[in-house]
Amino acid sequence: MPVIGPSAAAAVFGNVTGIHDNPYLGYNFLVEIQGLLAGGFTQVTGLDITTEVEDHRQGGNNSYAYKLPKSSSYSDIQLIRGMSDIDMLWPWYQDVVSGKIQRRNGTIYLLSNVGVPTMWWNFRRAYPVSWSGPQFDSNSSQVLSTTITLAHEGLTNPVSSAIGSIGGLI
Repeated sequence: MPVIGPSAAAAVFGNVTGIHDNPYLGYNFLVEIQGLLAGGFTQVTGLDITTEVEDHRQGGNNSYAYKLPKSSSYSDIQLIRGMSDIDMLWPWYQDVVSGKIQRRNGTIYLLSNVGVPTMWWNFRRAYPVSWSGPQFDSNSSQVLSTTITLAHEGLTNPVSSAIGSIGGLI
């Protein structure tokens, strides 16, 4: 029986399972909100979760402290896009400004090189909390962009969780 190294084993594993360890490129993604594609964005930021930690010392032992988790919090998601004639997010934010809060669920999809979703992050109960318009400059030829910021109540990555549980890899 031939002996194979770690790289060959990873290649065989990838061919069998469809899971590869090559890094993804950051330009190929889609944003869906409440079942509708929300437009082509140039940048998405804020996929951050932070867990607060509390130090706890026990009974006179001063050589170390137990690190105990407290609550977790989610960063706001910022969606940045080039200006165009179609903007489904502006009316949603105008509703918020007028006091009509309508929370929506959404997903940010990471696409493969052939445009197939390979991983995604679901956010829930989001609503826009800020909008930044374009910056006009007569000396610039850059594409005008707008930014909308969404507050939300949670972020999940179901595909990553499923991959990590395969065979106890993670």
